[in-house]
Amino acid sequence: MRGADSLTPVAREALRAELSSRGMEAPPMKQKTIASEVKVAGAPVIIGQYRDSMEAMVAKSMLDSAGIESFLADENLVNLSWFYSNLIGGMKLMVREEDAETARKLLEEKTPEKFDVDGVGEYVQPRCPKCGSMDVGFDEVDKQSAHVAMALVGVPLIRTHKGGTCHTCGHEWDYDGGPSQG
Repeated sequence: MRGADSLTPVAREALRAELSSRGMEAPPMKQKTIASEVKVAGAPVIIGQYRDSMEAMVAKSMLDSAGIESFLADENLVNLSWFYSNLIGGMKLMVREEDAETARKLLEEKTPEKFDVDGVGEYVQPRCPKCGSMDVGFDEVDKQSAHVAMALVGVPLIRTHKGGTCHTCGHEWDYDGGPSQG
């Protein structure tokens, strides 16, 4: 039969509290052992706020890949109705306080201009034909039209732009590289 020393520090403390509440003598505990084994996690801190679910999930997956535990606060509310995103400050990417600096550095790393893909070859990141930014998206929902429709008729009418949109300068283009005829 094993003694109280075979329990985890948290279990030993729970056993001690239970025995004390019943008026029984608790087994002696080594304070040094408890202090060295019990790690209290730091409070979660916000390291990023995201209006869109896709951006938030990409950032979270980067942290997950690096072994940094994280979670998205307000994810369900924003996914329920993305109109609330600006109202509540978007989704908040949160990590432990002790992981915050490492996580911020990881998320601030620049996107590589090109990289090798197994079985495909070299992949070159797309750029805006006007300003050269790599912060571009393709086939995106026209959120301005959806907001106007929601305000006027109470239902978002989803219209997508078929082509590229630069998130830096706002330039839009069709897939052939020319300006959008929208």
